[in-house]
Amino acid sequence: MKIFIAGVSGRIGTKLTRDLFNDGHEVIGGARNTDKVVKDNHVTPVKFDLHESVEQMAQMIGKVDAIYFTAGSGAKDLLQTDAFGAVKLMQAAAKNGVKRFIMLSALFSLEPNRWRTVKGLDGLTDYNIAKFFADNYLLHTDLDYTILQPTVMTDKPGTGKITVDDGEFGHNPADDVARTLADILKYQNTKCRIIKMREGETPIDEALSQI
Repeated sequence: MKIFIAGVSGRIGTKLTRDLFNDGHEVIGGARNTDKVVKDNHVTPVKFDLHESVEQMAQMIGKVDAIYFTAGSGAKDLLQTDAFGAVKLMQAAAKNGVKRFIMLSALFSLEPNRWRTVKGLDGLTDYNIAKFFADNYLLHTDLDYTILQPTVMTDKPGTGKITVDDGEFGHNPADDVARTLADILKYQNTKCRIIKMREGETPIDEALSQI
């Protein structure tokens, strides 16, 4: 497949890029600074800014089989990047006839009643608001979406094992989040699904196949 990643030079985007080209995919990596994009013969870096218009985004994306949104502003630009930037990327996908759209989101992004009651999510309200509106917009498109909602990410080595869909607070090695994002492409049953995840004891492929 040919795959576009928005936020390719970030923490998860970098790991996801490596997972995808190791799986045999061609990656087009969208980043403001293309020097930070993983260097590989199967990766094409493109100058890409989520502040651009839908038309400009569509032109840079071109014809691809799937789009990932892994960008994040780190709370510096929540409206323009995490919310409206994501929405414009969805619109660019539709404009280019790209059906498959995989969104990296956050645990309970669509459940505002949990934001102040779950320990560990306090202080993230503005970020969750941005994800809430972006994810809700995606739910009402005609895209074959998957919304992945990991809990707090860590730099611990990945285990290749996760827990999905139980909705409990926990942690995720970033390696496992990236691997899960990549493996979502393998399974038709992940289309039009919201997947909560945290660390666990089930191999990623097995967990996704049973959703």
